[in-house]
Amino acid sequence: MFRIFCSSTMLVINKVTIYHLPAPAFVLFCQLLASALAVKAGGTLGLIEVDRMEWNKAKKFIWVVVGFLGTIFANIKVLQNSNVETFITFRSSTPLILSLCDYAFLGRAWPNTRSWSCLTVLLMGSVGYVMFDSGYQVSAYLWLVTWYVFFTVDSVYVKHMCDTLKMSSWGRVYYTNFLAVFFLLPVLPILGEHILLSNMVWSTYTVAPLLLSCTIGVGMSHASYLLRDAVSATMFTIVGICCKIVTVIINYFLWDKHASLEGIGCLMVCILASTLYQQAPKRSA
Repeated sequence: MFRIFCSSTMLVINKVTIYHLPAPAFVLFCQLLASALAVKAGGTLGLIEVDRMEWNKAKKFIWVVVGFLGTIFANIKVLQNSNVETFITFRSSTPLILSLCDYAFLGRAWPNTRSWSCLTVLLMGSVGYVMFDSGYQVSAYLWLVTWYVFFTVDSVYVKHMCDTLKMSSWGRVYYTNFLAVFFLLPVLPILGEHILLSNMVWSTYTVAPLLLSCTIGVGMSHASYLLRDAVSATMFTIVGICCKIVTVIINYFLWDKHASLEGIGCLMVCILASTLYQQAPKRSA
């Protein structure tokens, strides 16, 4: 339930945050720093189990961090240029690629007939959404392609890390967010967001969503690693898609920046197909 809550609300909160604070790299930096500090503090106080920073483990997390940063930054840029439903619909098609990756790289069997049917319906729903997307923007779809590549590679590699590198889930959260802070820090001046921030009029509408996104980001990171450890890369994505039913409901009633009823209908087809998907078992040796 905790994973469902975090996943369902995080996307909408990020959308609201960058609407009032249009500096996606700064928002991401704050979320990463907040997660790293919160986990480190919890470990120091003995409230949670956090692995110590070790070079042998850290160097294996470099590609995790690259995929993680690329995925999240592209995610935020998509939300900056399109509505929430556009992102969710394209996310719904990722299991098609991940099921192939599970078979090729992670030792899973092929999906059964029922699961292949679900994946096909997912693709059809995504295509239908694009046809009804009246708010089409080329920039949004370019960022969606970027996100798609980063998300696929990141999902496969992180699952490989969970299977081969034994760490606590809080330790993985700490390593990912702590290292990502140092990767992102030199990029911030290049993006020029400091100019926007220096002219920003800070208010409750700006600060409150940012703080809320940082808070939920900590829980989201932990819940994600717990789930990645337990299921396949494809199933992890399917669960995330199912969680987005609540996201669509919240976004629809929160403001008018959402898809048409036809587009939301296609999205619901995608989500329904996701709920009927069956995880492929491990291949026998």
